[in-house]
Amino acid sequence: MSALVAYVDGGSLGNPGPSGIGVVIDGIGQDKLRIAKWIGWQDNNVAEYLALLEALQCAVLLKAQALHVYSDSEVVVKQMTGVYACRSSRLYSLNWTCRKLARSLEFSISHVKREHNTEANHLANSAARTKQHTTRRDRLIARALAALATPN
Repeated sequence: MSALVAYVDGGSLGNPGPSGIGVVIDGIGQDKLRIAKWIGWQDNNVAEYLALLEALQCAVLLKAQALHVYSDSEVVVKQMTGVYACRSSRLYSLNWTCRKLARSLEFSISHVKREHNTEANHLANSAARTKQHTTRRDRLIARALAALATPN
């Protein structure tokens, strides 16, 4: 697995409130990996970081060399690129964990307008509203790893 592209979004119904994350990862073959996950009662910035963390964990599990992330969270993008310092006690450990995982990849992150992140946004909102997970992550990752192990 060489390079992956991920669109991530986290959202809460209220701030804080019932929350979910949405992640769409492309570059793993014909299928896109789509993750919608209920994450409990969180604020919006925590949800945004948890969506980024999910994308980073998937990339590491898939043995990707590179990951480019698109996020509509200006706070997350600017903190991850060093434009903003992370001074929030509730975000610091998430920022630190994401930075640590990002160092194991050729990592980049860009801000995207919400209207260009609709699929991840829909997944996050769906998870927050239904309080359920809808993910095929484990099965898709296993299939992608098996394809990598199979000689051409």
